[in-house]
Amino acid sequence: MEKLTAKEEEVIQVLWKMEQAYVKDMLPHFTDPPLHYNTVSTIIRNLEEKGYVGHRVYGNTHEYYPIVSKEDYQNRFVLKKVVGEYFDNSYKNLVSYFAQNEKISADELREILSMIENKK
Repeated sequence: MEKLTAKEEEVIQVLWKMEQAYVKDMLPHFTDPPLHYNTVSTIIRNLEEKGYVGHRVYGNTHEYYPIVSKEDYQNRFVLKKVVGEYFDNSYKNLVSYFAQNEKISADELREILSMIENKK
């Protein structure tokens, strides 16, 4: 699976929210800056070529839907990049950062530990 460009991520974020959509129905979601129909259509086709999006044909129109889930993409690219670039490839450093900056409570940490222990 190939990493997406910023615009591709923007478009697939909309598709993840909508679950399935025609290009024309996606346009109102792009307001800053607004994206032209042809731009979104091109990006959707690029996402399809990369294996992120599929489509169903209805006459001359295509309804698009995500093939790759948001969670799969986050796990493969987003979180890996953040942990690698900002936390020396250490999830321990990531959790420590949140604890030190009071972004996560002791109760939440205990809950996470419980989730980890129950998964074993």
